[in-house]
Amino acid sequence: MNFFAPCPRGLEPLLADELRAIGASEPKTVPGGVQFAGDWALCYRANLESRIASRILWQITVGRYRSEEDIYRIAYAPTWARWFTPDETIRVFVTAHKSPLRSLEFATLRIKDAVCDHFRTVAGRRPDVDTQAPDIRIHAFLSADTVTLYLDTSGEPLYKRGFKQASVEAPLKENLAAGILRLAGWKPGDALCDPMCGSGTFLIEAAQMALDVAPGLGRHFAFERFKHFERETWLPIRRAAEARRQAPRPLPIYGSDIVEDQVRKSFVNLRSAGLEGCVELERADILTRKAPEAAGVLIANPPYGVRLSDTSELEALYPKLGDALKANWTGWRCYFFTGDPALPKGVRLKASKRTPLFNGAIECRLFEYLMVAGSARKPKGGEA
Repeated sequence: MNFFAPCPRGLEPLLADELRAIGASEPKTVPGGVQFAGDWALCYRANLESRIASRILWQITVGRYRSEEDIYRIAYAPTWARWFTPDETIRVFVTAHKSPLRSLEFATLRIKDAVCDHFRTVAGRRPDVDTQAPDIRIHAFLSADTVTLYLDTSGEPLYKRGFKQASVEAPLKENLAAGILRLAGWKPGDALCDPMCGSGTFLIEAAQMALDVAPGLGRHFAFERFKHFERETWLPIRRAAEARRQAPRPLPIYGSDIVEDQVRKSFVNLRSAGLEGCVELERADILTRKAPEAAGVLIANPPYGVRLSDTSELEALYPKLGDALKANWTGWRCYFFTGDPALPKGVRLKASKRTPLFNGAIECRLFEYLMVAGSARKPKGGEA
């Protein structure tokens, strides 16, 4: 069977490596995700184990179209009643690239009509539509002349790990945070510090990696509702993940924030994830706090635009960030993830890497600064 795993743009190669590690053969990266083939066991493992995928979509059919009526015909043909019943609620999602159709809303309506008409024909009644929390999600992708239909095997997006209680404004999605940790080269056992921790997303993802906690252990998946769900295949996969999960213990992972309420939210979320006591939390200002160990990885998502509207505040903050890194973080690899193009010039440090990533629709960069010994010397020409 064929599957598609969407992910944050920029993380496609990492997702392909992740899927390959759990058994996918020859995963193919495309903009926005990875195509792969496999059986139901692989699908179940991908949902349970992937830290980077947003969803796992099962490809149902592909057809060529020229109009909405062609799309209706293609969507009517699959045997939907083999996979779910009219008792389940549905919702249709449509995305497109270079589609000639004038209205994606009308295309969405025709797919919904086709699925409901199919059920009227074979079952005598149709499923209801639920736009908030549907049992079954049907996804369609329209190219210039082809429509591909998928059943969503995940349900809620996979970055919703199932435990987070306290949120912050403009949160960083968990799968993007996990990808950033991998791009930074952080590995379990290395010291990690997020000095602008917000709701603790980087901290939680790192702690789960360190304790070998499968990211999907705290939730359920849409495939468990499918009529052809293979429980005898799924249960051993889940039990194996539960068996390898390590008991919580203190880890060399550190978090802080200048706002006490943010520190509290990180604590609440770590506790909800069963990670209380694994991460050392404190209220501290990134501009004055010291590195907790001699070497490690600092990773932060500084405020930008959405989180801090006063441009003058940002302009004043960035040079101080650069000075703080030079004064307090010698020996560390430091990473800032931001959508603000003014950050690299403002911090007045030379980035050794600039990795393009997207946070939703916001184009961002992950900047790497290697704070080697001697980096506290006076910079030449505005760079250190």
